[in-house]
Amino acid sequence: MDSYIEITVLPDLEADANFLMNNLCSKLHAVLGQVTEGKVGISFPNYGVAGKNLGTKLRIHGSATMLEKLMAQSWLKGLRDYCQCSDVLSVPKDAKQRYFARRQLKSAHNKRQRSVGKGWLTHEEAMGKIPDESQKLLKLPFLQLTSRGNKQQMKVFIEQGPVMEQAKEGSFNSYGLSRLSEKVTVPWF
Repeated sequence: MDSYIEITVLPDLEADANFLMNNLCSKLHAVLGQVTEGKVGISFPNYGVAGKNLGTKLRIHGSATMLEKLMAQSWLKGLRDYCQCSDVLSVPKDAKQRYFARRQLKSAHNKRQRSVGKGWLTHEEAMGKIPDESQKLLKLPFLQLTSRGNKQQMKVFIEQGPVMEQAKEGSFNSYGLSRLSEKVTVPWF
């Protein structure tokens, strides 16, 4: 990954930074799976675990050719007034590496459904053994997106890995994130 594009969201009175970042990443998600074949990753330079905040900057990493192909799509339509987008830029030579991965936990509801569906528990047993209070909450920044399939709101929690010297190559999912099991990196600077 030798190139990147940096997009800064520009919040105002009508739209805060989180709202704009959610919309930006939703539009990017819609086009990444169709255009980039898992060869483009993202990072959040202002990622902050304490505030569950991804910040106002999004970097899109890949080859110059792949990034130009991505930007040739009209996926930023409707957001151009709320974003400042760089040209395709070269990654600094001294850049380190870091992964950004989607982190998921199964909800108590899903655990109950699976236990009943597999015949391990009856509905009543599942309600007693897997209460809503058993649900662990992640304390990570997240994107609030609408599922394209069932139109429900969902949180995409994002884990930032440690800074590393060596790149770990692989493919990214349709959000531009590494799978947690693979820890594929993007340049970090």
